[in-house]
Amino acid sequence: MSNAVQTDVVLIGAGIMSATLGVFLNELEPQYTIQIFERLDRIGGESSDAWNNAGTGHAALCELNYTPEQGDGSIETVKAVNIMEQFEVSKQFWSYLIRTGRISDPKSFIRQVPHMSFVTGDKDVTYLKKRYDALQKYKLFRHMVYSEDHGQIGKWAPLITTGRDPGEKIAATFSDMGTDVNFGELTRILIKNLEQQGNTHAHLRHQVADLKQQSDGTWTVKVKDLGTGHTRTVHARFVFIGAGGGSLALLQRSRIPEARQFGGFPVGGQWLVCNNPKIAAQHNAKVYGQASVGAPPMSVPHLDTRVIGDNKAILFGPFATFSTKFLKEGSLWDLFETVKWYNMFPMLKVGLNNFALEKYLIQQLRLSASDRVEELRKFYPDAKAEDWKLETAGQRVQVIKNDREKGAILQFGTELVTSRDGTIGALLGASPGASTAVSVMLNLLKKCFADKYESTYKNKLKDIIPSYGESLEKNDALREQVRDEAARLLELR
Repeated sequence: MSNAVQTDVVLIGAGIMSATLGVFLNELEPQYTIQIFERLDRIGGESSDAWNNAGTGHAALCELNYTPEQGDGSIETVKAVNIMEQFEVSKQFWSYLIRTGRISDPKSFIRQVPHMSFVTGDKDVTYLKKRYDALQKYKLFRHMVYSEDHGQIGKWAPLITTGRDPGEKIAATFSDMGTDVNFGELTRILIKNLEQQGNTHAHLRHQVADLKQQSDGTWTVKVKDLGTGHTRTVHARFVFIGAGGGSLALLQRSRIPEARQFGGFPVGGQWLVCNNPKIAAQHNAKVYGQASVGAPPMSVPHLDTRVIGDNKAILFGPFATFSTKFLKEGSLWDLFETVKWYNMFPMLKVGLNNFALEKYLIQQLRLSASDRVEELRKFYPDAKAEDWKLETAGQRVQVIKNDREKGAILQFGTELVTSRDGTIGALLGASPGASTAVSVMLNLLKKCFADKYESTYKNKLKDIIPSYGESLEKNDALREQVRDEAARLLELR
């Protein structure tokens, strides 16, 4: 790369978001040149990495935080239905990449693993039954089944019931449409394929130091080669910031007015990991429970089958940690560098209004090794401490938004930020993140490439995603068509 480079698109961060957008742009505008800059020495090494990402394939089949109980006792289902629709879009996109030869082996990144919700005690059992009944109103969830029977639940997930008091009140839902997705591997496949197309170049160990918009609307991006120490300039017509926890600082450096709405609060995590093949062979499900009061969505406890490469393991957690880093391989100064005069008071207000979260984090930080095993035994009663090892998971940044109507709020989930002129976009936040990357990037295309989106993109996107612009919940024939096609191409039952 010479000292000054002209390109159509700069993608900052070599994660699943940049990879997904890169593939879309390559399909829609094959003549576009794309430069990808990643500060690590590997692709998909931070939030997209399999060990840093829950890998669930979030489809709202098991995640109870997507279906909160309302004050009147009813179950809110809007978010769950939206997330299910979005994951179906992701599966269609991946199916298209299989069909067109961009991906050769679907099992390299996706496998079928049942999704379960599991609760104990009268209160939570009552909630889970209401949740099940509420979701049964939607055809997208009709395949889900419910049971309070120890024997049936034991057939689904033997570790949960073995050694448990047979008189204990328990309940579970089960769906065999769940998946385990290795987003790190998927990212590597997509970016390698993009580079093979010829117009995309990924630069590892390159850190974006600054970016500034010029009078003609284009962007000047300063990039430092961490290997040589040299700084180069890249001129681009469009920039996407998909740097995980690093996105907020880069968005602020862009100086666009939209950046002033946001701050960030970091939350890390740790897993208990079991690699004992005899135990791993007994568990083939992702089992989600109820979150503690004040817990962020990424901290919902689950006993999670993971298949990474040829290795099968069980993860339990995550247990929340706190660091001022915004990335797992970030700096302790990350949090302080994003505190600005325009977001200082909203951040303080959120801190004062979220005592439950702060209490939860303090409780998590005080957990001992034996405390963590006791938490595990709520899911797996016969767990032995010597079979489990504590590992550090990824680092996430929860969005603090100064909303015009609601004021300063701690916003769980993801937030797509785009400039008014559509020349730059950024993704902030965490769960469900990777699982909805396709829908998020479709939204970005609609916002940032509005003219071409209306004139040419919509028809092409319909070829890639047959249900694009339609509701699968409302279209029975289309729903069955795309689900059958995805099951065949992705080798899911």
